Amino acid sequence: MAQKLKKNTAIALGNFLSQFKAEGNTKNPDVLNNNLFYDDFTDLIALSQSHNGWFTPEQVYFAIRSWAEALTEANLNEWLSRYDFSNVQPKTVGLILAGNIPLVGFHDFLSVLISGHKVMVKLSSNDQKLLPFLAKYMISVQPELEESITFVEGKLENFDAVIATGSNNTARYFEYYFKDKPSIIRKNRNSVAVLDGNETKEDLIDLGEDIFRYFGLGCRNVSKLFVPKGYDFKLFFEAIYQYGDIIQYEKYANNYDYNKAVFLMSLFPLLDNEFLTLKEDTSYASPISSVFYEFYDDLENVKERLKNDEEMIQCVVSNNLIENSIPFGQTQQPKLWDYADNVDTLTFLNKI
Repeated sequence: MAQKLKKNTAIALGNFLSQFKAEGNTKNPDVLNNNLFYDDFTDLIALSQSHNGWFTPEQVYFAIRSWAEALTEANLNEWLSRYDFSNVQPKTVGLILAGNIPLVGFHDFLSVLISGHKVMVKLSSNDQKLLPFLAKYMISVQPELEESITFVEGKLENFDAVIATGSNNTARYFEYYFKDKPSIIRKNRNSVAVLDGNETKEDLIDLGEDIFRYFGLGCRNVSKLFVPKGYDFKLFFEAIYQYGDIIQYEKYANNYDYNKAVFLMSLFPLLDNEFLTLKEDTSYASPISSVFYEFYDDLENVKERLKNDEEMIQCVVSNNLIENSIPFGQTQQPKLWDYADNVDTLTFLNKI
């Protein structure tokens, strides 16, 4: 199928998703096949939290809005203009998806299809409903896609390449199991923010979005702060106060209580505001409801550290303190050309 048709299908999906917003859904009569899908998707969003307790309507709506904003003609043209898929021989690409945040595997799914390959998807048990629904919508717009999309429940078999996402432990298994196939194996990564004390309250409010969106479950969530020696966290705590309602979610509250208790029993000194703990720690991966921090004397040392640890880091957030860092509040709204782990998925798919 011509890439233009697939691109148009992605645009149609973006138009469909743009109807759904946390502040209220608005049915657009011009959206393709809306009568077949609108009500069912409304119901699916409402039921998502019963399928996965972390997938609250607010978080699902955010993921949907992010994809609606990404899947525009202008964005798709900019993304695809860098590649030539005219010599692609269609292969079957297996996807082993994570389920930590809603639709976390959709970028890989779209990349495989739009590059001219067939996709074979093994869903995470934590996110089994949303992607198959979007696939069904895309097939309704372009029926030829049906032969290019397969969802499997058991073992992946009869595939030519694989993109697998998991923990550092499962990655070792993936690397062994898929050693004879072209592959992208994604491991645990975390995101960090680098502060210098000159941030405004608005900057730190935006940083709160990077910390709390999806309850901190994504690899693009900030889980570690680098702050100058003597940094006063008072303004930080004032800024993030507006996210305090997060403690109303039982699963988050349970994690907060548990992790705080573990820290206190271990006699770790903590900063705490009753919904987030801050712990001084050299690690990057903090538990849910906690952020680690580390003091620095010299920003150049932080830059060197981040360079050395780049395989452990997904995003760096700062006010231009670090080269190629992301502005506060933007980590969970990546562009189509912002690839996970900085591995260009479309270049990989173009070469298999």
